[in-house]
Amino acid sequence: VQLQASGGGLVQAGGSLRLSCAASGLTFRTYVIAWFRQAPGQDREFVAAVSWTGGTTLHADSVEGRFFISKDRAENTVALQMNSLKPEDTAIYYCARKKDYSLHLASQSNEYNYWGQGTLVTVSS
Repeated sequence: VQLQASGGGLVQAGGSLRLSCAASGLTFRTYVIAWFRQAPGQDREFVAAVSWTGGTTLHADSVEGRFFISKDRAENTVALQMNSLKPEDTAIYYCARKKDYSLHLASQSNEYNYWGQGTLVTVSS
């Protein structure tokens, strides 16, 4: 039972990356799936969330208009398209599945109980 995050890498400022989160042994159906990130020495920070059922999304102010979360029902994955990357976006990015079935797009990490191992995104200036 796990979430697998992939797609991280090294990119120059202004560039783009697309992260993907896949589930193994658990389902995304009816749940809210989110991306968080954690930079060295900092707390884990909410990035974006999507409701698998309704498709509604929420993005943190710091990434609004640059990052876009989406779901792919056919592939059973959740993607995070990251554009116009900045050095301050450098972090390990984690995907997570919410604890309960509510459609509330929670931004608190304690609302999520299944986490992927993280994928490193490094943005050079």
